[in-house]
Amino acid sequence: MKIAVDARGINWYKGTGIGTYTEKILKFMIKNHMENFYNIYWSGNNYKNFRQDNTKIIMASKRQHRFFEQYYFPTNLKKETVDIYHIPQNGIGISENISCKKIVTIHDLIPYVLPETVGKGYLGKFLKEMPNIINLADGIITVSNCSKKDILKFFPIDENKIFITPLAADDKYKPLEKDKCKHAIKIKYNIENPFILYIGGFSPRKNVSSLITAFSKVHKNLDRNYDLIIVGSNKDDLDMLKNLSTDLNIKENVKFTGFVEEKMLPVFYNACDTFIYPSLYEGFGLPPLEAMSCGTPVITSDVSSIPEVVGDGGILINPFDIKSLMYSIEALLNDESIREELSLKALKQASKFSWEKTSENTINAYNKILNI
Repeated sequence: MKIAVDARGINWYKGTGIGTYTEKILKFMIKNHMENFYNIYWSGNNYKNFRQDNTKIIMASKRQHRFFEQYYFPTNLKKETVDIYHIPQNGIGISENISCKKIVTIHDLIPYVLPETVGKGYLGKFLKEMPNIINLADGIITVSNCSKKDILKFFPIDENKIFITPLAADDKYKPLEKDKCKHAIKIKYNIENPFILYIGGFSPRKNVSSLITAFSKVHKNLDRNYDLIIVGSNKDDLDMLKNLSTDLNIKENVKFTGFVEEKMLPVFYNACDTFIYPSLYEGFGLPPLEAMSCGTPVITSDVSSIPEVVGDGGILINPFDIKSLMYSIEALLNDESIREELSLKALKQASKFSWEKTSENTINAYNKILNI
């Protein structure tokens, strides 16, 4: 099979879910399915790891991306007699001029489900382009049953056209020596108390305000003096969340780290006593899986795709009910035996996911779409 992949997102969206997804599936497909040949559309540097005997790197300028998407790629796909072309970044950049089979990965439909939580520019582009993307695609890959149901809800298409390939945590997310991790966090970030951790974005959809509010109501009932550590870049509702911690008189116990380099994230996951992720909606929800892969007890939401990922490896709460979150925090942090039991369940559940499985599911989807 001759496959082409739009891999420009590996550099364009580096550090995001789409960038990681594209990089991982491509890496394992090339490694494990050498019977296939891969044309890789690339932008930027760092392509050496993808230059193999069964690959061809084709450079594309970011500045002229519309020309490449609408004219150069369709011509090149025909010239190279490609069987299937995969666009991993929600199908953005697909062209009606492409003659081979086309497959897109739609990670979620958040602009349709929760439009109020999406920036106006992205919202307008997504809502305008998605119907055309769905119509042009011969097959759709998505990352959860929840996302598949959303696609079918908004677009009445044949459900056999949609293939589910769950995501995975990177190999660096694994159990590490807890005391060493705590020491590293203390030295680098001046965090001395035991802590609850949140890692993720700060849009209203992430529901971080409920976490801060719940923490403010229970932190004095905890057996030890806990801090709430909130990791993420300074954007979206961050200033509002900082003001909220001040208004609730817990400013001393809520610490915002700002951006944290990726290599430190496993250290944070291992150093905390629990990871809490009260999101209102996720297409997949990678942070709880990353935490579970480290053996960290997780409290997270019982909505959207999250239960599919977490299973019985974490405590599932109603994110719209602050009391549910409060009681779970108090019960977990005041009972070490619960934390130990949940840690074992987390590792067992996390072991069900791997990028190797994701890439294998992707190849299976390609083969089925070719035979439709």
